[in-house]
Amino acid sequence: MRGGYPRHVRSLSFLFSRRWILFLITVLLLAWGAWWLGEWQFHRLEDRKEKNAVVERNIDADPVPVEEVFRTDAGLPASQQWRQVTATGEYDTDNTVVVRYRTRDGASGIDVVVPLVTADGTALVVDRGWLATENSGTRPDEVPPPPSGTVTITGWARQDATGDSTKVTDHSTRSISSTAIADATGLTTYRGFVDLTHEDPAPETPLDHVGAPDQSNGPHFFYGLQWWFFGVLAIVGFVWMAVDEHRGRTGKRPQRARRPKRPRTTAAERLAARQAAMASQGAQRSPVDGDDGAADK
Repeated sequence: MRGGYPRHVRSLSFLFSRRWILFLITVLLLAWGAWWLGEWQFHRLEDRKEKNAVVERNIDADPVPVEEVFRTDAGLPASQQWRQVTATGEYDTDNTVVVRYRTRDGASGIDVVVPLVTADGTALVVDRGWLATENSGTRPDEVPPPPSGTVTITGWARQDATGDSTKVTDHSTRSISSTAIADATGLTTYRGFVDLTHEDPAPETPLDHVGAPDQSNGPHFFYGLQWWFFGVLAIVGFVWMAVDEHRGRTGKRPQRARRPKRPRTTAAERLAARQAAMASQGAQRSPVDGDDGAADK
């Protein structure tokens, strides 16, 4: 014991050095970040399960009239997402809106959105389906027309998108929002829109309808476990390095066997050794050469 502290305690004093304290803080921050990201993934998993439960309850339910689900003064509740609704009216083709940059199976295309004006004058925004195009500049007058006259449609209720992508310019947008379409067209619309699954009468050129939503839980569970594993790995790595440092300071670290060093020689010594080897080889060959000469004679 020296200075009032046992030797094994003094060997741990390196942990209080500036370098190791900063190292520990870094590891703790990494571990905390990994824990937080893991929690975030598990929260997303719970949200996904709740949405899947809503989809499972609504997607196979019998269709109901549009006014039982949609309102003009409030957005579509999350509990009504993917509820099947029916509506009857006439398509307002003059206010057709194309949704750009919609791809399916790697192919570029657009979604064709047409307001369906019901008997009381309220318009229901209907996504009639997807159309393959070679570029995103397709105009509304270039898409196949919907059925004319009175049409009855069935589709899945969807919530409006939000953000700058919903802005409608020249009857074109990037995301569907009934409020943005109402502002651009002057129509009174239900809040939300419908993904079309059926229309009667049928159009001459049908579009590709949207499929049922994915009801899997996604990769969130495994992503959460991975983040937590990274946090534990950071702590374990710190402990391992601290133990290795402690062993080195106390002389308990196993020593590696060292290779014997080769003796160093000067250039003159190497030249003399090479000449001696050549002379030795010449001396060994000379008797044989003499015998060969005698035999030839």
